Amino acid sequence: MNFEQARFNMIEQQIRPWNVLNDDVLRLLSLVKREDFVPLAHKALAFADMEIPLGHEQSMLAPRVEARLLQDAAVQKHEKVLEIGTGSGYMTALLAHRAQRVISLEIDPEMVKLARANLQSAGIHNAEVRQLDGSNAKVAEGPFDVIMLGGSVAEVPQSLRAQLKVGGRLLAVVGDEPTMCATLINRNSETDFTTQQLWDTVTPRLLNFTETSQFNF
Repeated sequence: MNFEQARFNMIEQQIRPWNVLNDDVLRLLSLVKREDFVPLAHKALAFADMEIPLGHEQSMLAPRVEARLLQDAAVQKHEKVLEIGTGSGYMTALLAHRAQRVISLEIDPEMVKLARANLQSAGIHNAEVRQLDGSNAKVAEGPFDVIMLGGSVAEVPQSLRAQLKVGGRLLAVVGDEPTMCATLINRNSETDFTTQQLWDTVTPRLLNFTETSQFNF
């Protein structure tokens, strides 16, 4: 398989048409080897427009969704990032290239080992993967400039909002199937947050986050 041609096709045929037009993001997608973060059994699907199973009830997001999230997070070189849901470490690597430091929380111990090995192989030294439940963890290094959730939640818990710096932003896919939306939350002051819905998508759930009630009273 010609990985470089497949990577080029992924960017030009999937990612650009999905309004990912930031040159720095597109260059980074060319630089970070997505195939190195995909399980061997699925390596031929590394650039397909689909979620790729990682095992342990987890999957990599489709490339265009990852790219759009990365673009909308607009991480800067001086910023400290908290990622919830490491998976295989691909988004962690992308964020690390743009940030000063990334702390990524992963609930599954096997995924933690995999992500750490992948990041080490990719030469990423400013990202740390911790085995923690991101749905309720309070990270001592906070508050953070950027928080990114690597899967969907019914709602963003207050405990995560509280770990944003004033002026910081949180990006997550929020909602219930079939209606989910990439959502940007900005912290304007200690008590004031603004929420902006960006674009529709559907992604797998992050584990242990509170679900909305399905009952109508």
